[in-house]
Amino acid sequence: MANIDYSEKIPNNVRLSEDRTLQRALEQWQPNYLNWWSDMGPDGSQGFDVYLRTAVSVDPQGWAQFGHVKMPEYRWGIFLNPADPARKIHFGDHMGENVWQDVPGEYRANLRRIIVTQGDTEPASVEQQRHLGLTAPSLYDLRNLFQVNVEEGRHLWAMVYLLHKYFGRDGREEGAALLERRSGQQDNPRILQAFNEETPDWLSFFMFTYFTDRDGKFQLCALAESSFDPLARTTKFMLTEEAHHMFVGESGVSRVIQRTCQVMNELRTDDPAKLRAAGVIDLPTIQRYLNFHFSVTIDLFGADQSSNAATFYSTGLKGRYEEGKRADDHMLKHDSYKVLQVRGDALVEQEVPMLNALNEVLRDDYIKDSVGGVERWNKVIEKAGIAFRLKVPHKAFHRSIGTLADVKVAPDGRVVSEAEWNAKINDWLPSQSDRAFVASLMGRVVEPGRFANWIAPPVMGINRQPADFEYVRFN
Repeated sequence: MANIDYSEKIPNNVRLSEDRTLQRALEQWQPNYLNWWSDMGPDGSQGFDVYLRTAVSVDPQGWAQFGHVKMPEYRWGIFLNPADPARKIHFGDHMGENVWQDVPGEYRANLRRIIVTQGDTEPASVEQQRHLGLTAPSLYDLRNLFQVNVEEGRHLWAMVYLLHKYFGRDGREEGAALLERRSGQQDNPRILQAFNEETPDWLSFFMFTYFTDRDGKFQLCALAESSFDPLARTTKFMLTEEAHHMFVGESGVSRVIQRTCQVMNELRTDDPAKLRAAGVIDLPTIQRYLNFHFSVTIDLFGADQSSNAATFYSTGLKGRYEEGKRADDHMLKHDSYKVLQVRGDALVEQEVPMLNALNEVLRDDYIKDSVGGVERWNKVIEKAGIAFRLKVPHKAFHRSIGTLADVKVAPDGRVVSEAEWNAKINDWLPSQSDRAFVASLMGRVVEPGRFANWIAPPVMGINRQPADFEYVRFN
C-alpha cells in the first residue's frame, strides 16, 4: 500500500496524491475495507470477471467506464461534483452566507452523526444481499446485483473520505466502526432497522432497490442541499449512481409482473395456486411484498415530529428535497404541516410546526415519487388485459417509528382491532409460506441469454450489449 498511484488505484478529483495525512488514513483503512469485502461482500464471487461500470471522473465521459473486472480489484474512487465558488447557504438561520468548506465547531457532532448514519447504510445493503448471487435468475441480473454492490461500496468510500478529511481522530474511529457493524447482528447491528432485515430472495432484492434505494435518493437529495459544501458535492455525485439502483428495482419487479401476466393469459387463470404450480409469482404475493418493503422503508425517514430534524434544517446541515424549487421563506419558523395522529379508532390530521415535521415532509415527497413506479407496474398489468391493480398501502400501515408505531392500521387506512389485524396479517404482508414459495423458485441461471422461468428478459442489455452477452465470466 505504500506506493499507491492514487489517480490509478483510487480514481479521485480531491487531489489525494497531495494530501499526506489523508493518504495515511486511507492506507490504514483500505486493507480493512478489502478484508470486510472478502468476508461480507458477494458470496463466492472473488474470482469472477464482472462487466462493471467504474467512475474515473465526474464528467459524462468518465463517470461510466465499462469493462470486465474482478470485484476485489474494482477501483473504488472518491468524487465530488465540481465546486461552485458563488454558492451560498440557501435555507435556515445562516441563509445568504457563504457555504462552509470546513466543519463549523458548533455543528461538528451533528454533522458527523449525519455522515455516519448515511455511511452505515452502504455496507449494510451489501451484507444484506451477500448470498443473492447464488440464486441469480440470469447473468444480466447477477451483473446488476454486483454493480449495485460495488457502488454501495464506493458510496461508503465517499462518506469515509469526509470522515477522514474533516473529522480527525473521531472521523477515523467512525470510519473503522463502519466496517465493524454487521447487518442483523444482535451485538453490533447496523444503525437503521431496515438495514438489519434479511434480503432472502430476488423479489425482495428488487423491492429493496426500488423502495429502499429510493429512500437513499431522497436522503441524498436532502444532504445535497447542505451548507457543508463537501457533503453537498459528494452526495450530488452519488445520486448519479443511485439512479441505476432504482432502475434495477423498478425494471426487476416489472419483469416479474410481465412474466406472471404472460402465464396468467396462457393458462387463462388468476388462481394463485395454479400460477404457483406453473412456477411464477402471483400478483397478490407481489402486492404483499410491496406492502412490506414500502412500510419498512418509510420508517427510515424517522419520527413524524422530530426536534433533530428541526435542528438539522435550521443550522443548515440538511435541507428539504428540491429545496431551491420551493416557494417559501426557507426558514419555516412560522409555517405548519399536517401529521397523522390516532384518536380512538380513527386517524386524524393535526397541524404542527413545519420545522418539527420535516421528516414527514420528506416522507410525503418520497411517497409521491414511489407511487409513480407502481403506476408503471400497473400499466404492464393493464397491457396484458388483466383486471388487477397494485397499490401503495396507507402510510400508517405497519409502522414502527413515531406516533403511528404499533398502531394497527389496514393497507386502506382503517384503524383495526388486534383481532382483525391478526386474522388478516397474511393477506397484507408476506407469510412464511409466501416466502418459502418465492425461495423455492430461486435457482441460479448462468447460461448467457437464459432467464429463470419466473422473470421476463429485459428490453435491452447493459451498455447496449446483446441479450446473450457474457456479463459474468466464472474463472
